[in-house]
Amino acid sequence: MSEMDTKMPSKTVDVPAQGRADLSRLRQMSEKEIAATSPGDLVDLPPNFWDDAEVVWPQPKEAISLRVDQDVLKWFRATGPRYQTRINAVLRSYMAAMERRKTG
Repeated sequence: MSEMDTKMPSKTVDVPAQGRADLSRLRQMSEKEIAATSPGDLVDLPPNFWDDAEVVWPQPKEAISLRVDQDVLKWFRATGPRYQTRINAVLRSYMAAMERRKTG
């Protein structure tokens, strides 16, 4: 018997991947159910909190080869998954600071 035949099928999970909302399930929930599953720090938000919210679409990414110091890469990797996203956020923050300096 091959190894493939002896493995148990993986369970399917009804919970979406981190950062992904299950909109069809959410639309079926009542406001009370949604409130019960919301993080505690959302409880004290003022009613007008989202009034001036704007949708911000993610920028397309471009794969590049980037040489960084080993200790810098080790540090970012130690921060956990999505470390490349954090590296991008640091670079974006630096870019914004330089733009403010140029226009200020």
